[in-house]
Amino acid sequence: MTTLQSVVRRRRALAAAGTVSAGLLVLSACDKPTPMATITVGTSSVNSEATCGGEGNALKPAELAQCLKNTDIKSISVDPDETVRFGVDPDIADKGWTILMNGQPLTDASTKTYRTVPGSVFFNAQYGASGNSTLVSVKEGERDVTGLWTFKLKKDS
Repeated sequence: MTTLQSVVRRRRALAAAGTVSAGLLVLSACDKPTPMATITVGTSSVNSEATCGGEGNALKPAELAQCLKNTDIKSISVDPDETVRFGVDPDIADKGWTILMNGQPLTDASTKTYRTVPGSVFFNAQYGASGNSTLVSVKEGERDVTGLWTFKLKKDS
């Protein structure tokens, strides 16, 4: 009986060790998610992980230009009379971030996690807007760009 019990214990220990090893293997294959940026208009919001970068390494100008051309981005409808709220994870805020409109800076860099912009700005030709949609990006980093989160704002009149 004692040999049978020790065999059963050994099998259980091996099974537990195998389960733990398999779990660690699966976890090591996962990429760490990048920080999130969120845009809220009224009661609607959209959030996204980085379109490019977001892992702390500086993006090269060519990578940044290509990233701004990405068409697979999330969108949200904006009534020009509403306020558009931008929120970023503290990891982004710590490095400083800027709101870009069609690739051009719309705001100064900030280390806060939250900013607001009147919705009318995104459809005003004075700020470089044209048509009924605008690309808006959150750029991480004040000197070197380390991440970019891009969204499409669609005019909802």
